[in-house]
Amino acid sequence: MIFTNLIRYAAGSFFGAVGFAMLARIPRRAWVPSGAVAVLVYLVYWLLPLTGISEYIAVFCASLLGSVLGHLCARRMKMIHTMYLMSAVVPVVPGLGLYRTMAFLGQGQLSPGAREGLQAMIIIAMTALGLVIGSFLDRLFHEKKKS
Repeated sequence: MIFTNLIRYAAGSFFGAVGFAMLARIPRRAWVPSGAVAVLVYLVYWLLPLTGISEYIAVFCASLLGSVLGHLCARRMKMIHTMYLMSAVVPVVPGLGLYRTMAFLGQGQLSPGAREGLQAMIIIAMTALGLVIGSFLDRLFHEKKKS
C-alpha cells in the first residue's frame, strides 16, 4: 500500500511540476530536472511525518532540499535558480488549506477558518524559511569554492 502511494505521489509531483514549468515557460531542457526535484521534495514532505516528525518540520526540510537541489541544477545547467525553486515548491504549497480557509470564512465559520488559515500561513512561512536557508547555504559554499 505504501509503495503504491509512493509511486502515485511521485508521478503526481513530477507531472504537476512539469505542468507548472510549461505554464511558467521554463525551457524544455529544465522540465525533467524540475520534475525530479519536485519528486524528491514531495517524498521528503510525505515520508518525514510517517516517522513522527511534525508536518511543519517536514515542509521546512522538503523546501530546504528543494532549494539546495534547485541551486545545484541551475548551476550545472547554467540557468537561473528561480525556475527550479518555483517547480520545487509546487508540491508543498498549501492550496487546500487556503481554499478551506476561504470556504470557512465565506460561510461565516470564523474559528475553523482562522485555524485553517493559521496552519496554511505556518506552512508558507516554513516553505519560505527552507528556501531562504537553502539559498544561504548555497551561497556560503559556492563563495568558498571561488576563494
